[in-house]
Amino acid sequence: VQLVESGGGLVQPGGPLSLSCATSGGTFSRAAMAWFPQAPGKEREFVATMRVTSGTTYYADSVKGRFTISRDNAKNTVNLQMNSLKPEDTAVYFCAVRPFVLKDGRAYIDPTEYTYWGQGTQVTVSP
Repeated sequence: VQLVESGGGLVQPGGPLSLSCATSGGTFSRAAMAWFPQAPGKEREFVATMRVTSGTTYYADSVKGRFTISRDNAKNTVNLQMNSLKPEDTAVYFCAVRPFVLKDGRAYIDPTEYTYWGQGTQVTVSP
């Protein structure tokens, strides 16, 4: 299984940025997929996840209304559209996959619940 993130870069406050994570080596039809940014000196924190089967999405309060997670099944990617970016959004953004989820409808927001990780892509929000 391989996850490869792309799309990071430097953006001004208030601007948009779109991240993509190409997945390969698995079907992930019953997976949860998520994005976890990690700022310098801090732990990885949850911002967005989706359950692939139902398409249900969950967001951290800090990004609700600004970030959107989606999956492109044809391209085998999981994407994160980020709008109205703030300097505090600056971090390395990692995508993650948990291959199977229970039929309990809950959000998987703990990074320890995810098995596969990408290498990360840097997002810097600065004037």
